[in-house]
Amino acid sequence: MIEQIPGLPAGALGFRASGQVTATDYSRVLVPDIEAAFALNRKLRLLYHVGPDFTGFDAGAMWEDAQLGFRHFSGWDRVALVTDVQWLRVTASAMGFAVPAEFKLFHNAQFDEAMAWIGEPRPVEDDGNK
Repeated sequence: MIEQIPGLPAGALGFRASGQVTATDYSRVLVPDIEAAFALNRKLRLLYHVGPDFTGFDAGAMWEDAQLGFRHFSGWDRVALVTDVQWLRVTASAMGFAVPAEFKLFHNAQFDEAMAWIGEPRPVEDDGNK
């Protein structure tokens, strides 16, 4: 199951995965919310929490996830993955370089820290004109 996480600032979306996540979960919850947000924003921030009661993704859910990522490949500003699921942490660590966004991995105990990081403003770039 996937449910939206409320209380994030404008331009940020959050989702919590629990139990077995299916392609239907993606098509009914995650995809419409993300598509609607991209209709209003050029860049988005994403907080994805895979909690302790998560049991897995079915193949269709993994396919939906890949398609969504490719459709908006350069549209992500920040992505936070919060999980203690070891295979997801290993995969995210190995593939984090391929995400065209600022990416951070958090443990479940760091959920509040991940929420804060998603909402904090980007540092102002130093243009060298001091």
